[in-house]
Amino acid sequence: MTAAHATHSNGRRLRILVIDIGGAHVKLGLSMPRLRRAFGSGSKMTATQMVAKIKELTSGWTYQVISIGYPGPVAGNRPIAEPHNLGSGWAGFDFAKVFRRPVKVVNDAVMQALGSYHGGRMLFLGLGTGLGTAMIIDGVVEPMELAHLRYKKGKTFEDYLGSRGLRRSGLKKWRKNVSDVVEILSTALEPDYVVLGGGNARKVEKLPQRTELGNNNKAFVGGIRLWNKSSSHV
Repeated sequence: MTAAHATHSNGRRLRILVIDIGGAHVKLGLSMPRLRRAFGSGSKMTATQMVAKIKELTSGWTYQVISIGYPGPVAGNRPIAEPHNLGSGWAGFDFAKVFRRPVKVVNDAVMQALGSYHGGRMLFLGLGTGLGTAMIIDGVVEPMELAHLRYKKGKTFEDYLGSRGLRRSGLKKWRKNVSDVVEILSTALEPDYVVLGGGNARKVEKLPQRTELGNNNKAFVGGIRLWNKSSSHV
């Protein structure tokens, strides 16, 4: 995978604003100089409200392009469905128009997966408010919506591995469910390795075989990599 920087057509490095949208927080990062901001999101936050807050927090920042990780399916650089853990008004939202910048929008798991990838076949599972999933095969991204597939007792993978599942089942059972799901998906998809990212990944005490612990900061790396010309995933 390519380095975590991108260049403009004039040879200069792009200044990229990376936006990582989560069910509990929205995290912002500027590629250079390295600046970070964050604010709470939640089940009532609309797309318009988020944009207004971002503009407020990034007043004075200089950037040419934007990368956005969105917690849901994406097509044509726009969300195509409302998120499960945020407010309304996301589907079809035109981020490029409101920010007046070129924008690349991908699923949030895809963005963190890109930042975590180091070759071969990688399965990424984002353990956060919900469950984000993506796979990268020889540098090519395959966004996935595995979270809402049925797991057991009529409930989905996300019902068990997301934050609500953690609160309901308790830490010990949640860890067992994480290991179980990693085994199930690894058997089905045959990755070389699995990366567990998201805010709750650090609560996994013993990593399953061929599994690595990710880092939320990898979302910023992935957002920068989206603009690298030599990457094969866009």
